[in-house]
Amino acid sequence: MSTMVDRTATDAATPPAGPFLPRLRVLWEFVRPHRRTLLLGLVLGLGTTAATLATPMVTKWVLDTLGTGRSLTPAVLTLVGLLVVGLVLGLWQWVLLGTLAERVVLDARSSMVRRYFRARVGAVSGRSAGELVTRVTSDTVLLREAASSSLVNLVNLAVSLVGTIVLMGVLDIVLLGTTLGAIVVVGVLVGALMPRIAKAQERAQESLGSLGGTLEGGLRAIRTIKASRAEGRQVDRVLDDAQASARHSVRAVRTEAVAWTIAGGGIQLAIIVVLALGAWRVDQGLLAVSGLVAFLLYAFQIVEPVTGLTMNVTQLQAGIAAAGRIRDVQGIETEEGEARDPAARSPRETVAEAGYDGAPRLALRGVTARYLPGGEPVVRDLDLDVPRRGQVAIVGPSGAGKTTTFSLLLRFLQPESGEILLDGVPYDALSYDDVRRRFAYVEQETPVVPGTIRENLRLSTPDATEDAMWAALAKVRLDTKVRSLEDGLDTSLVGTTVSGGERQRVALARAVLHAPDVLLLDEATAQVDGLTEAAVHTVIGELARERAVVTIAHRLSTVIDADLILVMEAGRVRARGTHTELLASDELYRELVAALRIATDEAPARV
Repeated sequence: MSTMVDRTATDAATPPAGPFLPRLRVLWEFVRPHRRTLLLGLVLGLGTTAATLATPMVTKWVLDTLGTGRSLTPAVLTLVGLLVVGLVLGLWQWVLLGTLAERVVLDARSSMVRRYFRARVGAVSGRSAGELVTRVTSDTVLLREAASSSLVNLVNLAVSLVGTIVLMGVLDIVLLGTTLGAIVVVGVLVGALMPRIAKAQERAQESLGSLGGTLEGGLRAIRTIKASRAEGRQVDRVLDDAQASARHSVRAVRTEAVAWTIAGGGIQLAIIVVLALGAWRVDQGLLAVSGLVAFLLYAFQIVEPVTGLTMNVTQLQAGIAAAGRIRDVQGIETEEGEARDPAARSPRETVAEAGYDGAPRLALRGVTARYLPGGEPVVRDLDLDVPRRGQVAIVGPSGAGKTTTFSLLLRFLQPESGEILLDGVPYDALSYDDVRRRFAYVEQETPVVPGTIRENLRLSTPDATEDAMWAALAKVRLDTKVRSLEDGLDTSLVGTTVSGGERQRVALARAVLHAPDVLLLDEATAQVDGLTEAAVHTVIGELARERAVVTIAHRLSTVIDADLILVMEAGRVRARGTHTELLASDELYRELVAALRIATDEAPARV
């Protein structure tokens, strides 16, 4: 199953290929909200271009004034004025477009982060975390310039190119023809290289995403890697992706270098030809010296728009590839929004009005679910009831469907058929928030949510008071430890000050603080010592007197205390009862007990 998920994730991570203009529209979607700012930047750029284009003509004016007895002051002041106007407009445009670029990047990052955390669990967990992070970090950097200055520069440079050509035509049509011939040849050669540059950049970004995923996974498993003496192999795996990214990037750089060299060298060669031809025409009396100087100034100026267009098209293609990868995130399936009318009756009011007060807290009726379309069901026709109070333990071999049952209850996974009811109300009639506000969930591995102990405790109850947090910590025997820490509740959980078992107790304290109707525990005592385990069992017993506690049991000490035990096998509940009843009636349960070496007075001969 994991292979199929990885393949799906890889396919989804591939940037969309296709014609240039449709893909340019993807980039425009990020720019469109800022189109007025972009338009102002374009106007400023056109002003700068106009000042630049006027400079050679004013230079010709200065040269033509020589020897005539007229004052040079107006022409020189005009040159200075053009310089000042060009500098001011250029500075304004630079600041404006730089700010616009950062806003575009912020919008893209905000959109992706919101999408990640609103996505269905399966849609995110089936993709490489590192690759998703790369889209928020690296891809948005490529988007920055393409979404702002590249678009404006393309227009400015195109206007500059056209304006330069027109003014060169005014000065001398023969020299213009020579220049245009060189430009056409350069354009054809550079245009042929553009697709290769775009493809190399896309592949470099794909490899970079893969590198991020491999590195992130390796750092998370650093202890296992070191204990297995696999550091070298893991380094090789990460560096393979780094080398692949470098190869594609180098290929892109080489192609870009060839393109820029052709563009710049071709124009420079054309200038030499123009200089020689222009000198001959001056000698023949067909062109004034001032006209040749102005024409040469334009010829030198035309190098910038030609090479600039090449560079900006390359940059734009990189941004389009990044925009496609970022837009691909929008294809991640999300959970439904909170569409329920705030004025509508709450789930509890609905239950009371419908007369469901005697219904079990949770009920699954004929539920079938699978993780992948066409894959094997992980639960089949599952039926179970969770009473409104008491502790229910779910046991079974690996692959029996225990964790899947929790995923169904928390709506991480949608059933293919059947029905799930909360207080007799079908899940379909409730929003995700309606369901999850009634639950607290403690995972076995207890992943650290970046932040402090305080922030982790308030994860489900953001308005919890200081006293309530300390009381919750006291119930799991963690208050003394937290008070001994230098930063107390503001101690970061990312470091090593707090152990794995203590993190697990922080998660349990968070559940106690939330006081849910249903507490889901994936073996909450898996990483704690014996004394703490006894305290945790006491807390669970207290909670079970007032609410439903459902435990996936990996230790039979948890099972023995349960009011009801459900034995799962092959996605179904095969038996239910107390520990004593199941020891007497179910062979699989006896095998599970024996495997965990738990001796009991009820059946000593069978263990």
